[in-house]
Amino acid sequence: MSPKKAKPLQERIAVVTGGSRGIGKAIALELAERGAAVVVNYISSAKAAQEVVSHIESHGGNALTVQADISDFNQAQDLINSAMEKYDKIDILVNNAGITRDTLIMRMTEDDWDVVQNTNLKGTFNCSKAAIRPMMRKRYGRIINITSVSGQIGNAGQANYSASKAGQIGFTKALAREIASRNITVNAIAAGYVETDIWDGVPEEARSGFLEMIPLGRKGEPEDIAHAVAFLASDEASYITGQVLAVDGGMAMV
Repeated sequence: MSPKKAKPLQERIAVVTGGSRGIGKAIALELAERGAAVVVNYISSAKAAQEVVSHIESHGGNALTVQADISDFNQAQDLINSAMEKYDKIDILVNNAGITRDTLIMRMTEDDWDVVQNTNLKGTFNCSKAAIRPMMRKRYGRIINITSVSGQIGNAGQANYSASKAGQIGFTKALAREIASRNITVNAIAAGYVETDIWDGVPEEARSGFLEMIPLGRKGEPEDIAHAVAFLASDEASYITGQVLAVDGGMAMV
Protein backbone atom coordinates (compact mmCIF):
# COMPACT_ATOMS: atom_id res chain seq x y z
CA MET A 1 0.00 0.00 0.00
CA SER A 2 1.39 3.38 -0.98
CA PRO A 3 1.90 6.07 1.72
CA LYS A 4 -0.93 8.09 0.15
CA LYS A 5 -3.34 5.15 0.41
CA ALA A 6 -2.17 4.12 3.87
CA LYS A 7 -4.53 6.72 5.38
CA PRO A 8 -7.29 7.10 2.75
CA LEU A 9 -9.41 9.33 5.01
CA GLN A 10 -6.56 11.64 6.01
CA GLU A 11 -7.81 15.20 6.62
CA ARG A 12 -11.44 14.07 6.63
CA ILE A 13 -13.67 15.03 9.56
CA ALA A 14 -16.25 12.47 10.68
CA VAL A 15 -19.16 12.72 13.12
CA VAL A 16 -20.42 9.40 14.50
CA THR A 17 -23.63 9.50 16.52
CA GLY A 18 -23.88 6.92 19.27
CA GLY A 19 -20.15 6.47 18.92
CA SER A 20 -19.26 5.38 22.45
CA ARG A 21 -20.08 1.66 22.23
CA GLY A 22 -21.08 -1.24 20.02
CA ILE A 23 -21.27 -0.57 16.30
CA GLY A 24 -20.70 3.16 16.77
CA LYS A 25 -17.46 2.56 18.66
CA ALA A 26 -16.22 0.19 15.96
CA ILE A 27 -17.06 2.77 13.28
CA ALA A 28 -15.27 5.57 15.14
CA LEU A 29 -12.15 3.44 15.60
CA GLU A 30 -12.13 2.28 11.98
CA LEU A 31 -12.52 5.77 10.54
CA ALA A 32 -9.75 7.02 12.83
CA GLU A 33 -7.52 4.13 11.80
CA ARG A 34 -7.97 5.28 8.21
CA GLY A 35 -6.92 8.81 9.07
CA ALA A 36 -10.14 10.71 9.83
CA ALA A 37 -10.55 12.99 12.83
CA VAL A 38 -13.62 11.71 14.65
CA VAL A 39 -16.30 13.45 16.71
CA VAL A 40 -17.65 10.78 19.06
CA ASN A 41 -21.22 11.61 20.05
CA TYR A 42 -22.83 10.12 23.15
CA ILE A 43 -25.90 10.81 25.25
CA SER A 44 -25.06 9.41 28.69
CA SER A 45 -21.96 7.19 28.53
CA ALA A 46 -19.31 9.90 28.94
CA LYS A 47 -16.68 7.51 30.29
CA ALA A 48 -17.08 5.08 27.40
CA ALA A 49 -16.94 7.93 24.86
CA GLN A 50 -13.75 9.27 26.42
CA GLU A 51 -12.22 5.79 26.29
CA VAL A 52 -12.86 5.72 22.53
CA VAL A 53 -11.21 9.12 22.14
CA SER A 54 -8.27 8.11 24.34
CA HIS A 55 -7.76 4.98 22.23
CA ILE A 56 -7.76 7.03 19.04
CA GLU A 57 -5.35 9.59 20.45
CA SER A 58 -3.01 6.92 21.80
CA HIS A 59 -2.68 5.61 18.26
CA GLY A 60 -1.82 9.03 16.86
CA GLY A 61 -5.32 10.08 15.83
CA ASN A 62 -7.49 13.09 16.54
CA ALA A 63 -10.87 12.85 18.24
CA LEU A 64 -13.40 14.77 20.31
CA THR A 65 -16.37 13.77 22.49
CA VAL A 66 -19.64 15.70 22.26
CA GLN A 67 -22.66 14.97 24.44
CA ALA A 68 -25.96 15.45 22.65
CA ASP A 69 -29.38 13.82 22.49
CA ILE A 70 -29.76 13.70 18.74
CA SER A 71 -33.53 13.16 19.02
CA ASP A 72 -33.66 16.83 20.06
CA PHE A 73 -33.37 19.15 17.06
CA ASN A 74 -31.41 21.85 18.88
CA GLN A 75 -28.98 19.41 20.48
CA ALA A 76 -28.31 17.80 17.12
CA GLN A 77 -27.50 21.25 15.75
CA ASP A 78 -25.20 21.86 18.72
CA LEU A 79 -23.39 18.60 17.92
CA ILE A 80 -22.65 19.72 14.38
CA ASN A 81 -21.73 23.21 15.58
CA SER A 82 -19.23 21.70 18.03
CA ALA A 83 -17.61 19.76 15.21
CA MET A 84 -17.45 22.89 13.06
CA GLU A 85 -15.94 24.95 15.87
CA LYS A 86 -13.19 22.38 16.37
CA TYR A 87 -12.44 21.37 12.79
CA ASP A 88 -14.12 24.01 10.57
CA LYS A 89 -15.75 21.38 8.34
CA ILE A 90 -17.60 18.08 8.27
CA ASP A 91 -16.90 15.52 5.58
CA ILE A 92 -18.58 12.40 6.94
CA LEU A 93 -21.74 11.97 9.01
CA VAL A 94 -22.61 8.50 10.30
CA ASN A 95 -26.14 8.37 11.70
CA ASN A 96 -25.65 5.36 13.93
CA ALA A 97 -27.46 6.19 17.20
CA GLY A 98 -30.45 3.94 17.73
CA ILE A 99 -32.60 2.32 20.40
CA THR A 100 -35.20 -0.39 20.70
CA ARG A 101 -38.36 -0.77 22.76
CA ASP A 102 -39.37 -4.25 21.68
CA THR A 103 -42.80 -5.63 22.42
CA LEU A 104 -45.84 -6.89 20.54
CA ILE A 105 -48.03 -4.07 19.27
CA MET A 106 -50.88 -5.10 21.59
CA ARG A 107 -48.59 -4.19 24.48
CA MET A 108 -46.74 -1.31 22.81
CA THR A 109 -47.39 2.09 24.36
CA GLU A 110 -47.45 5.40 22.56
CA ASP A 111 -44.20 6.27 24.33
CA ASP A 112 -42.62 3.01 23.11
CA TRP A 113 -43.46 4.09 19.60
CA ASP A 114 -42.51 7.75 19.88
CA VAL A 115 -39.15 7.38 21.60
CA VAL A 116 -37.92 4.90 18.99
CA GLN A 117 -39.05 7.07 16.07
CA ASN A 118 -37.55 10.19 17.66
CA THR A 119 -34.12 8.65 18.15
CA ASN A 120 -33.79 6.41 15.12
CA LEU A 121 -35.61 8.37 12.41
CA LYS A 122 -35.99 11.95 13.63
CA GLY A 123 -32.41 11.85 14.93
CA THR A 124 -31.23 10.95 11.43
CA PHE A 125 -33.18 13.89 10.03
CA ASN A 126 -31.92 16.26 12.75
CA CYS A 127 -28.24 15.50 12.25
CA SER A 128 -28.43 15.32 8.46
CA LYS A 129 -30.20 18.67 8.20
CA ALA A 130 -27.58 20.28 10.43
CA ALA A 131 -24.64 18.77 8.54
CA ILE A 132 -25.85 19.42 5.01
CA ARG A 133 -25.25 23.18 4.98
CA PRO A 134 -21.49 23.00 5.74
CA MET A 135 -21.15 20.05 3.37
CA MET A 136 -22.83 22.00 0.59
CA ARG A 137 -20.48 24.93 1.12
CA LYS A 138 -17.52 22.59 0.64
CA ARG A 139 -19.29 20.73 -2.18
CA TYR A 140 -18.33 17.45 -0.56
CA GLY A 141 -19.92 15.04 1.87
CA ARG A 142 -20.67 11.46 2.84
CA ILE A 143 -23.80 10.69 4.86
CA ILE A 144 -24.14 7.07 5.97
CA ASN A 145 -27.24 5.89 7.80
CA ILE A 146 -27.10 2.71 9.87
CA THR A 147 -30.41 1.00 9.29
CA SER A 148 -31.34 -2.65 9.83
CA VAL A 149 -32.53 -5.83 8.23
CA SER A 150 -35.64 -5.21 10.35
CA GLY A 151 -36.41 -2.23 8.13
CA GLN A 152 -36.30 -4.44 5.05
CA ILE A 153 -38.20 -7.56 6.09
CA GLY A 154 -39.86 -6.56 9.37
CA ASN A 155 -39.61 -8.37 12.66
CA ALA A 156 -42.36 -9.45 15.03
CA GLY A 157 -42.24 -7.50 18.26
CA GLN A 158 -40.42 -4.64 16.57
CA ALA A 159 -43.12 -2.69 14.75
CA ASN A 160 -41.70 0.57 16.10
CA TYR A 161 -38.07 -0.30 15.36
CA SER A 162 -38.81 -1.79 11.93
CA ALA A 163 -40.83 1.28 10.97
CA SER A 164 -38.05 3.64 12.05
CA LYS A 165 -35.46 1.68 10.11
CA ALA A 166 -37.63 1.44 7.00
CA GLY A 167 -38.09 5.19 7.33
CA GLN A 168 -34.33 5.66 7.31
CA ILE A 169 -34.15 3.79 4.01
CA GLY A 170 -36.75 6.06 2.40
CA PHE A 171 -35.02 9.11 3.86
CA THR A 172 -31.68 7.92 2.45
CA LYS A 173 -33.04 7.63 -1.08
CA ALA A 174 -34.90 10.93 -1.03
CA LEU A 175 -31.99 12.89 0.43
CA ALA A 176 -29.55 11.30 -2.02
CA ARG A 177 -31.60 12.72 -4.90
CA GLU A 178 -31.78 16.17 -3.32
CA ILE A 179 -28.08 16.77 -2.76
CA ALA A 180 -26.24 14.66 -5.34
CA SER A 181 -25.54 17.74 -7.46
CA ARG A 182 -23.43 19.12 -4.58
CA ASN A 183 -21.14 16.07 -4.57
CA ILE A 184 -22.71 14.69 -1.39
CA THR A 185 -23.56 11.01 -1.33
CA VAL A 186 -26.14 9.45 0.99
CA ASN A 187 -26.20 5.72 1.57
CA ALA A 188 -27.46 3.26 4.17
CA ILE A 189 -26.09 0.09 5.67
CA ALA A 190 -28.68 -2.50 6.66
CA ALA A 191 -27.10 -4.32 9.56
CA GLY A 192 -28.10 -7.87 10.33
CA TYR A 193 -27.70 -9.78 13.57
CA VAL A 194 -24.69 -8.04 15.12
CA GLU A 195 -23.78 -8.93 18.69
CA THR A 196 -24.09 -5.70 20.67
CA ASP A 197 -25.79 -4.73 23.91
CA ILE A 198 -28.94 -3.88 21.94
CA TRP A 199 -29.48 -7.67 21.86
CA ASP A 200 -29.11 -8.18 25.62
CA GLY A 201 -32.87 -8.42 26.14
CA VAL A 202 -33.43 -10.90 23.31
CA PRO A 203 -34.15 -14.44 24.62
CA GLU A 204 -31.64 -17.14 23.71
CA GLU A 205 -34.21 -19.13 21.72
CA ALA A 206 -34.92 -16.05 19.60
CA ARG A 207 -31.21 -15.59 18.95
CA SER A 208 -30.97 -19.18 17.77
CA GLY A 209 -33.88 -18.55 15.43
CA PHE A 210 -32.08 -15.57 13.91
CA LEU A 211 -28.93 -17.60 13.34
CA GLU A 212 -30.94 -20.20 11.43
CA MET A 213 -32.03 -17.42 9.03
CA ILE A 214 -28.45 -16.41 8.17
CA PRO A 215 -26.93 -18.29 5.20
CA LEU A 216 -23.39 -17.63 6.46
CA GLY A 217 -24.38 -19.28 9.73
CA ARG A 218 -22.92 -16.76 12.15
CA LYS A 219 -23.71 -13.45 13.76
CA GLY A 220 -21.94 -10.35 12.57
CA GLU A 221 -19.35 -8.34 14.45
CA PRO A 222 -19.39 -4.54 14.86
CA GLU A 223 -16.24 -4.42 12.73
CA ASP A 224 -18.18 -5.90 9.79
CA ILE A 225 -20.37 -2.80 9.78
CA ALA A 226 -17.42 -0.48 10.38
CA HIS A 227 -15.57 -1.78 7.32
CA ALA A 228 -18.61 -1.13 5.13
CA VAL A 229 -18.94 2.39 6.54
CA ALA A 230 -15.28 3.10 5.82
CA PHE A 231 -15.77 2.03 2.21
CA LEU A 232 -18.84 4.22 1.69
CA ALA A 233 -16.96 7.12 3.31
CA SER A 234 -14.04 6.73 0.92
CA ASP A 235 -13.30 8.26 -2.45
CA GLU A 236 -13.62 4.78 -3.96
CA ALA A 237 -17.37 4.99 -3.29
CA SER A 238 -17.81 8.41 -4.91
CA TYR A 239 -20.17 7.06 -7.60
CA ILE A 240 -22.47 5.28 -5.13
CA THR A 241 -25.46 7.10 -3.70
CA GLY A 242 -29.01 6.31 -2.63
CA GLN A 243 -28.11 2.68 -2.00
CA VAL A 244 -28.75 0.23 0.85
CA LEU A 245 -25.82 -2.08 1.47
CA ALA A 246 -26.91 -5.17 3.40
CA VAL A 247 -24.26 -6.39 5.83
CA ASP A 248 -26.22 -9.30 7.23
CA GLY A 249 -24.63 -12.59 6.23
CA GLY A 250 -27.30 -13.01 3.53
CA MET A 251 -30.19 -12.80 5.99
CA ALA A 252 -32.35 -10.52 3.82
CA MET A 253 -31.86 -11.08 0.13
CA VAL A 254 -34.21 -8.49 -1.34
